Amino acid sequence: MPQTMINFRIDEDLKKNMEQTCSEMGLNLTTAFTLFAKKVVREKRIPFEISVDPFYSESNMKYLKRVISDIENGRAKLIEHDLIEE
Repeated sequence: MPQTMINFRIDEDLKKNMEQTCSEMGLNLTTAFTLFAKKVVREKRIPFEISVDPFYSESNMKYLKRVISDIENGRAKLIEHDLIEE
């Protein structure tokens, strides 16, 4: 089967860490990405869960903006608290 080249950019530290991890499993990057691609094609999905951090949800952003507005307009009282130490 003919092969083709795929080029994409990735953070340098992430690439180094990925190469190290793959090496520990006896793989190189090409093999790891080929395994990933084959699994995506076979299962017709990303083979792991992808989720959104709820902190950045629209409803939480609205809530945070209201809290900030309340603080800026003197409608909220900030209280110091003791941190729990383990």
